[in-house]
Parts: sequence; structure tokens; C-alpha cells
Amino acid sequence: MDLLNATDVRKNWSFTLDQVAHERPAYVKRTHDNVAIMSVSTLNAMLAGYRFYADKFNEDDGTVTLSAIDLDIVVNDVNEEAARHRMAEYIKEYAEEFYSEYALWSKAPNRQAHIPYVFKALTLDIDAIEGDIICRHGKN
Repeated sequence: MDLLNATDVRKNWSFTLDQVAHERPAYVKRTHDNVAIMSVSTLNAMLAGYRFYADKFNEDDGTVTLSAIDLDIVVNDVNEEAARHRMAEYIKEYAEEFYSEYALWSKAPNRQAHIPYVFKALTLDIDAIEGDIICRHGKN
């Protein structure tokens, strides 16, 4: 792997971004830090295998409850379509809140596994998130 020197990257910032956007990700070394720079399309390709799985519960009152498997999100609405849309909205909101406090949440042992889902949600709109929610029948 080619590690770029941070000083060289800074001097050639526009060139580096063009390379990252159109050719390949870059790895940058600065003293003791190593970082990767990549395009959002590359990030989306890396996260393509991540889906938002949810257990689906048909409630006695006719409503539907969805409980996200990999995130701590539960929603209830009048039907599955409405619940999926609300779940997508909550996933997006959670991702934005997580990212705004990334230094805290990314280090929390019970939240580290959320990182790929957070970045996936940050790069998608609500409709795309909704399309990535896979429901399976839960057990009451």
C-alpha cells in the first residue's frame, strides 16, 4: 500500500482529491496517524452488503412494530409501509446524531458495531434507506 505523506497531500490537495474521486482511495500518513480518503461512491460500494434488518411484529390492535436488529430503534405504525418509512426516518436521524457526536459514540463498546450503518445512512436519502430495510417475522 502506498502511504502518501501528509505534507505532500496538503501541497497537492486538489490533485489528491481528483485522484481519489476518479481513480482510487488514498492512504495518508501524518506522524503517528494513518487515514484513508475515498469518494462517497467507493464508500457506498464498501457498505453495499450492509442492510437494515428488522423484526416485524403484527400487533393485536392491527398495527405493525419493527425492531431494528443491528440498531437500537423500534417503531410502531398503522401498517408495514408506514412503519418502514418511520424506521427509515429514525435511522437517518440516529446516523446524524451519532455523527455529530462521533468522538463519543464511536468509542462506546455498545455502539462501535453501528459505524457502518451510520455511514451508510449518512450517504442515502430516506427513500433509499427505506428500500434497504429488510423485514422478517419476529416472535411475539
